[in-house]
Amino acid sequence: MSGPGDESDTRTRRWPVPARLLRLRRRGAPGAAGIVGTVRVDKRTKDLAKRLQPGEIAVIDHVDLDRVAAESLVAAGAAAVVNVAPSISGRYPNLGPEILVDAGIALVDDVGSDIFQKVHEGETLRVDGSRVLLDDELVAKGIRHTAESVAEAVEEAKGNLSVQLESFVANTLEYVRREQDLLIDGVGVPDVATSFEGRHALIVVRGYHYREDIATLRPYIREYRPVLIGVDGGADALLKAGYKPDMIVGDMDSVSDEALTCGAEIVVHAYRDGRAPGLKRVEELGVTDAVVFPAAATSEDCAMLLADEKGAKLIVAVGTHMNMVEFFDKGRAGMSSTFLTRLRVGSKLVDAKGVSLLYRSRISSSALLVLVAAALVTMVAALSVSPVGPLVMSGLVERWHSFLFWLTGLFT
Repeated sequence: MSGPGDESDTRTRRWPVPARLLRLRRRGAPGAAGIVGTVRVDKRTKDLAKRLQPGEIAVIDHVDLDRVAAESLVAAGAAAVVNVAPSISGRYPNLGPEILVDAGIALVDDVGSDIFQKVHEGETLRVDGSRVLLDDELVAKGIRHTAESVAEAVEEAKGNLSVQLESFVANTLEYVRREQDLLIDGVGVPDVATSFEGRHALIVVRGYHYREDIATLRPYIREYRPVLIGVDGGADALLKAGYKPDMIVGDMDSVSDEALTCGAEIVVHAYRDGRAPGLKRVEELGVTDAVVFPAAATSEDCAMLLADEKGAKLIVAVGTHMNMVEFFDKGRAGMSSTFLTRLRVGSKLVDAKGVSLLYRSRISSSALLVLVAAALVTMVAALSVSPVGPLVMSGLVERWHSFLFWLTGLFT
């Protein structure tokens, strides 16, 4: 979802473990006597979540586990998560660990990269407290997080927000220097076949509450028929909701083959120097008319800039990042482009993320059915005691028979 424009990668960096967490590691931590399950191993959490089955154990390498990644592990039904890196390093109060612990998923942290050599996909692993065992042999030991340890780590991390804010501002200034032509004049936005002029554009990112928000927006989509843009996995979200995307924008690393071959126009997000790793995959699927969009921005920003430059009347965003906490939660320097992009398209942009939480009907479907049934019973009872009731019922029966006669005639 971040795209080639985001060239920072924190997965291989090591972060100092606070003394409080070292104490947890030395004494272990309270937890289940043992969680046994098939193990899935991947350094990319979003790839692992796609094949993770309920009750299995995930082994990942994800510094500062963000909210979207944690929610994908919860949705997949992980029984336990073993992280090679610190799930919360203390740089900023990221949201992922709290989501896992609140969902009842065992989280063992900072076990070291040796586990990737000792454990293989499909083997049966056991997580016992802070220990990770394979055939009763200890293969790794880390920090078993609890609600209390996560809360303490988050509180400590809040003290580092000022450092992160300074870094964010520096990255923003660097992005302005590199991409001022794109931001100000739209230089570099490619030509596309999809028509945006005078239309609404609905951009879907597989972020927070995207499923609920798409469902809430069904009446809007039905009435306005906006250009549907899926950002990487957002295209699959549209397909699952019953819509065919008009365009897919991204580096193509987290979108399915089904989405890429559904007939949508493909815009491959490339590095600023023109390298587009995702283009090869698209071409191998037989899509020969893909468009390349080189930019240092994230893929969701590219989608917004493209819609704005091509004349979209309104841009509705679902699942995108809209505030400082979410920018930090991604843990990427490239998120500075997101802030500036929103300044660029702000007059057209409507954030629909969380709209499902803003309004939900207080009348359930079952209550409506009961209300209709009660009204029908009342009408029948009134007609049965009314002097004109038999005449009305006779007329209704006659009309019903006429309808059946007409319907039968269609097939004879």
